[in-house]
Amino acid sequence: MDWKLELVAVPVSDVDRAKDFYTQKVGFSLDHDHTVSDEIRFVQLTPPGSACSIAFGKGISEVVPGSAQGLQMVVDDVEAARAALLERGIETGEIQDFPWGRFVFFSDPDGNGWAVQQLPARD
Repeated sequence: MDWKLELVAVPVSDVDRAKDFYTQKVGFSLDHDHTVSDEIRFVQLTPPGSACSIAFGKGISEVVPGSAQGLQMVVDDVEAARAALLERGIETGEIQDFPWGRFVFFSDPDGNGWAVQQLPARD
């Protein structure tokens, strides 16, 4: 049986600001933005090429905004990914090299922490 991770909740304080950051700056695709009632709004976004999406909104989670840390995406070229993030106005750290891959880190406006990893070459 397959167990597929499909959706990760990301706690944010301002839904429209987060939607703009993830779609306009990071480049995620907007899958859904549905207001159910005055108390509930559900926004779902997917990174390019990913089978897993993120979700945030109003009335979705009671987790403190900015508390999601260690969210991770994998890319083929971390240098190109970092350049794209910088070009879009996202502050990143320098690329860091580890035996398990090359990484660059950034945060969303609430402080949710993301890692972008380029896997090491396989022998």
